[in-house]
Amino acid sequence: MPNIIFLPHQQLCPDGAVVEAEVGETICDAALRAGLEIEHACEKSCACTTCHVVVREGFDSLNEMDDLEADMLDKAWGLEPDSRLSCQAVVADEDLVVEIPKYTINHASEKH
Repeated sequence: MPNIIFLPHQQLCPDGAVVEAEVGETICDAALRAGLEIEHACEKSCACTTCHVVVREGFDSLNEMDDLEADMLDKAWGLEPDSRLSCQAVVADEDLVVEIPKYTINHASEKH
């Protein structure tokens, strides 16, 4: 099983986290299963950017990004070349290092 190493995030995992992922599972699903409450305002339907992550290592092992995800990512805060929507990024057999950006463009989070 590949591991997803989440870098420290002030609210979600101040010390960082290591999550075992299933091959074929999305980064978002693995995080949620492990108790990391990554935002996913559209319920993982690729209709927002609240689950945006930056894949620092292992990016090339993920599934190819489709046009819808690429279009949505254009709206994400802090977009980088290795950005993905975690609800669309499917884990293969390689470990990943993932950073969850500090901000999202979600103006109506129910967790406040």
